[in-house]
Amino acid sequence: MSREGSLEAPTRHPLDWLNDEFWDQQALDAELERVFDICHGCRRCVSLCHAFPTLFDLIDESETMEVDGVDKADYAKVTEQCYLCDLCYLTKCPYVPPHEWNVDFPHLMLRAKAVQFRRDGAPMKAKVLSNTRTVGKLASIPVVVQTVNAANRSKPMRKLLEKTLGVHRDARVPTYHAPTARQRLKHLDGHGEALPAGRTRGKVAVFATCYCDHSMPEAVEDLVKVLEHNRVPVRMVERESCCGMPKFELGDLDTVRKYKEENIPVLAKMIREGWDLTAAVPSCVLMFKQELPLMFPDDEDVARVRDHFFDPFEYLAERHKDNKLATDFKQPLGKVAWQVACHQRVQKIGPKTRDILQLVPDTEVVTIERCSGHDGTYGVKRETYAISRKIARPVEKRVQQAEAAHFTSDCPMAGEHIAHGLDDKPGNEHPISLLRKAYGL
Repeated sequence: MSREGSLEAPTRHPLDWLNDEFWDQQALDAELERVFDICHGCRRCVSLCHAFPTLFDLIDESETMEVDGVDKADYAKVTEQCYLCDLCYLTKCPYVPPHEWNVDFPHLMLRAKAVQFRRDGAPMKAKVLSNTRTVGKLASIPVVVQTVNAANRSKPMRKLLEKTLGVHRDARVPTYHAPTARQRLKHLDGHGEALPAGRTRGKVAVFATCYCDHSMPEAVEDLVKVLEHNRVPVRMVERESCCGMPKFELGDLDTVRKYKEENIPVLAKMIREGWDLTAAVPSCVLMFKQELPLMFPDDEDVARVRDHFFDPFEYLAERHKDNKLATDFKQPLGKVAWQVACHQRVQKIGPKTRDILQLVPDTEVVTIERCSGHDGTYGVKRETYAISRKIARPVEKRVQQAEAAHFTSDCPMAGEHIAHGLDDKPGNEHPISLLRKAYGL
C-alpha cells in the first residue's frame, strides 16, 4: 500500500540526462502529468514561488478541474516560473525520494527546460544574461567599467537595456569593478602551515565566482582576510570558468558539461595537492557539491571536488568544533537580520552562518527562512521582475520588523534584491564581511 507522505530524509537520484528517454517529449509529458497530479492533491508549496499558483490556476480554470483538463502546451507556463531554488524539494514536499512516488519537482522542471532548450534554443537575450563570466570580463575592463556603470544608472539607457536584453528598467543590476577580485588577490601564494581540523585540511583555495569576481570583489577579499586571521593558508584557484549554474537554470546542459570539463581538472588537481575549496556564493558551492555530482555520478574527480568544497561558514564551523576558530572579536554586531539563501539551505549543513555570527559578543541573529525571489536572471527580467518583488515582500517585511542594525544574506544577489526593495535601509552586507568587521580587521 502507498504511504501518505514520508518523514525520512530527502535523497536525490542522479540526473539521467544521458538517457534518450530523458529527452523524449512524450515521456516528459507523462511524467509532468503524473507529478502535477500529485501536487494538485497536496498544494503545500503554493506559497513558495509562482510555479505552483500557475499550475493550480491552470487546473482550477480547466473544464475538469483536474490535471487531465490542462492543455499539455500550457505545461511550459509552469516550467518558466520555476527557478530551481529547491525549497519545495527540501522543505515542503512529503513525496520526495525515498518515498515511492519519487517526486523531484525541481529536477523535473530542469528536464522540461533542457528539452525545450535542445528543441528550440533560447532567445539571444537569455543567452547573453546567462554568460555571466563573459559579460563580467567585458564590463570590468578599465575605462569600459566606468561607462557600463554610468549607463546602468541612466534612465534612458535602462529603457534601452529593457528593450534589447529584457532587463526591467527598475531592477537593480550589478556594479562592475576593476580590478577584479582575482586581480586584487593574485599575489596570494598559500604560504603557511596547514592545520587540519574536522573534515578540513587546513589550507583553502578560493573560487572567486563570476559575480563576486566582477561585482563584489570585497566579499572575496573579506573571505581571505577572515581565513588568514584564522591561520589558514589561502590562495585563489589557479584558473576558473563559470560554475555553470546560470546555464543549468536555462536548461543548457551541454554548456554545463563544457564548463565542468574546464573547471573540474583544475580543482581536482588542487585537491590532490592538499587544498580545500570554498566560494562566497552558495549557488556556485551547490553546483559543485550537488548538481555536477548528480549529472556525472561516475566521475571520480567530480566526486573528489564535491567532498572538498565547503560553504565558507561550514568550513569555519568545522574548525570551531576542533577549537581552531579565532574568537578574538573586537566589535559587536548588534542585531543582524539574516535571509537564509535557498541554495545554502539545500546543502543541508544547518544554519552555520548564524552559529558563527552569534559567537560575536552582543550579537543577535534574526533568521528569515524565505526565498528572495531573485535567482539569477528571474529577479531582473522584464517578464518576472514584478513577481520576484512580490516573492521578496515577506522577507522585506521581516527585515523591517526586526529593526536590525545589519541585513545580510550569503547570496550576494538575493541580498541586493532585498536591500533594493528596502531602499537600502538597511543595505546588504555579506556575512563574511560582517565577520571581518567583528574581528576588527
